Amino acid sequence: MNITIRRETKADHSDVFQLIKKAFEGEEYSDQTEHLLVERLRNSEAFIPELSLVAEWENEVVGHILFTRILIKSEKEEWESLALAPVTVLPNNQGKGIGGQLIKAGHKAAREAGFTSVVLVGHSGYYPRFGYRPCSDYDISLLFDIPLENCMAIELKPGVLKDVHGVGEYPFEFY
Repeated sequence: MNITIRRETKADHSDVFQLIKKAFEGEEYSDQTEHLLVERLRNSEAFIPELSLVAEWENEVVGHILFTRILIKSEKEEWESLALAPVTVLPNNQGKGIGGQLIKAGHKAAREAGFTSVVLVGHSGYYPRFGYRPCSDYDISLLFDIPLENCMAIELKPGVLKDVHGVGEYPFEFY
């Protein structure tokens, strides 16, 4: 498959909405509202247009990834980071490496935009292959009621999370 990954445009919004809706339909660990989350995030201060990417194959949007601003806060300090949510691939195109291409392209775009880390909630069997480790390895916690192994982070700049400790505060649009 010859996939093109590019920045999402307003013209893509309807296709991305349908893509996300279809991809999360029936997912066991989903409330099936991820498409609405993306809509809310696009209209938030956390949105970073250059970190909303689509994967295109034969002139069809088959995947999407979104990174938004978050803060990791302790009692005395705070650090800017990103949240990866969601990464989506059309069901009939899953298992072909499109999600991985989106993650790698997203990490590259995030580095180029000056970001140094990413936090996510996701499948503990999938994200470690891209360098994600449990948030507890970095002394970071998240305020979601999920198993700890599903809370992960990655350093886009080696060592940047070494002295970070605190709670990842997601934008209110996530709740």
